[in-house]
Amino acid sequence: MYTNINIMIKKFLFLFATLCSGVVMAQQGTSSPYSFYGIGDVRFKGTIENRAMGSITAHGDSIHVNLQNPAYHSAIRLTTFAVGATYGTNQIESNTQSAKARTTALDYIAVVIPTKKVAFSLGLMPFSSVGYNVLNDLNSSIIRQYTGTGGINKVYFATSFRVTPNFSIGADLNYNFGNIETKSISAFPGVEFATREINTSNATGVNYNFGLRYQKLFKKKYMVYTSAVFSPEADLTFNNTRQLALINWTIGGSETVVTGQTQDLEVADTKIKLPSKIDFGVGFGQTNKWTIGANILLQNASNFGNRNNDITNVRFENATRFSLGGYYIPNYKSFSSYFDRIVYRAGLRYENTGLILNDKSITDTAATLGLGLPVRGTFSNVNFVFEYGSRGTQSNNLVRERYFNIGFAFSFNDQWFQRRKYD
Repeated sequence: MYTNINIMIKKFLFLFATLCSGVVMAQQGTSSPYSFYGIGDVRFKGTIENRAMGSITAHGDSIHVNLQNPAYHSAIRLTTFAVGATYGTNQIESNTQSAKARTTALDYIAVVIPTKKVAFSLGLMPFSSVGYNVLNDLNSSIIRQYTGTGGINKVYFATSFRVTPNFSIGADLNYNFGNIETKSISAFPGVEFATREINTSNATGVNYNFGLRYQKLFKKKYMVYTSAVFSPEADLTFNNTRQLALINWTIGGSETVVTGQTQDLEVADTKIKLPSKIDFGVGFGQTNKWTIGANILLQNASNFGNRNNDITNVRFENATRFSLGGYYIPNYKSFSSYFDRIVYRAGLRYENTGLILNDKSITDTAATLGLGLPVRGTFSNVNFVFEYGSRGTQSNNLVRERYFNIGFAFSFNDQWFQRRKYD
């Protein structure tokens, strides 16, 4: 007799549909002014477990999902459901002003279903987020406010094939969709009305990732891990609209359109090239004891662009990310001490984002710590990441962001498609 697959599938589909609705309708995953450019703040840097190790990719085991390299799905031995979310604070500073913002967002929801040699995975995650609210100096001759919301989400389907116990290949198909709205308001002090411009972009597109995983036992005790992921260049199409309006406006946020004073303008649709990228990773360690790994990600972002072509003082260059991290488990078999079975993780990450503003490259640096808490009597686990980082610079009339994120994830493991035996 098989396990109660129908109940598990119904629960997953219900939760998947519920969270899909939440991601599409209520995602506000960033507070960065830099999210104005390109497609927004690119959000996903790995599962909570991988982010806690600096976002390294050359690591995966039988109970933790690796969403950065599809080849790792075949390493999963039990059907695994994973969901992660992040709460973050962001201190934004220029040479003259500072502000603080908070965000809470779902990071991913995914399921991996393994068979003997092939594994399948399905999931949803935010690809990028737009979220900012900038008001210039109120003593200026003209008051300007800029706001942006929305982002790009992606649904993916992946498969992985275990060629040998040590070598796997994998691929995933991503359908990208979303909506980005940016708004600018201009007002003169003492003048009753203000002008408002709203730009809306509806995005759709498809892209692919291809992955390889290889591991080798060394001196009968240590394991060497290698990982490679290639993502070809892909198109993301934006259907753009623009509306101008005369409004009654207060700095507190009240907006009332003056009757009959709106105008819809024709704006050309745009197509952005999602850059090709390649990710190499290597790791070394002792299985279920410790591992240290490193990654380099190279992204051909120099041909990247903006949703609207009338943005100035911005260009793009090839992007690079370096990651270093690992984990340590005192004794995963311990029955006497729960703390000996906890996974302790740490990592570092440095990224040249590829965005150049006012002739200044925007970089992002972060340090991470994490915990993996096993759920007693099961293969399931609860994971945390604590991330502190800095992005941007205060030079060249730009802003520096100092952020602190707390990520939480739950990984539930169960057996599907296996017969139960009864006495």
